[in-house]
Amino acid sequence: MSAHHEEAHTGGKKSIPQILFWFVLVFAVPYFVVTSVISLGFSDSKSVPYPASHPEVTAKRIEKVGSVEMKAVDREPKSGEEVYAAQCAACHTAGVAGAPKFGDAGAWAARIKNGYETLLTSALKGKGAMGAQGGGAFNDFEIGRAVVHMANAAGGKLPEPKKPEAAK
Repeated sequence: MSAHHEEAHTGGKKSIPQILFWFVLVFAVPYFVVTSVISLGFSDSKSVPYPASHPEVTAKRIEKVGSVEMKAVDREPKSGEEVYAAQCAACHTAGVAGAPKFGDAGAWAARIKNGYETLLTSALKGKGAMGAQGGGAFNDFEIGRAVVHMANAAGGKLPEPKKPEAAK
């Protein structure tokens, strides 16, 4: 082979400027392209175009993130049937996620045997796939009425819970 032919295979990247050029081309340029694309993807399109000390920016920074809802305590309590229709029927009508179906005496028998307090505790705190019903749209007394409504529809003979006395 000729000397000219061997020189062609050794490559031309021997000098420091050539090495720096290839480093920048292979590592630095892709780095800046990727970081630019990522920063565009995470840019806040809702940001206010004012300096940080501007009143609108300050107001946006300190705006509320939650709220407190006050319930009327002097309203007439809902019946067990009303609470069942609004809160319980979604799962207990079809037996979703193992919920005992409304009126199914076989599914409710063992539960009714445990008594009202156990049923109420399960409803208020949750059990199995059923989430806690206490603290929601209905008070504990109303949830208790719904428990009695469902249990009695399945053959139970639970008495209607007593209305709690109003706090003075």
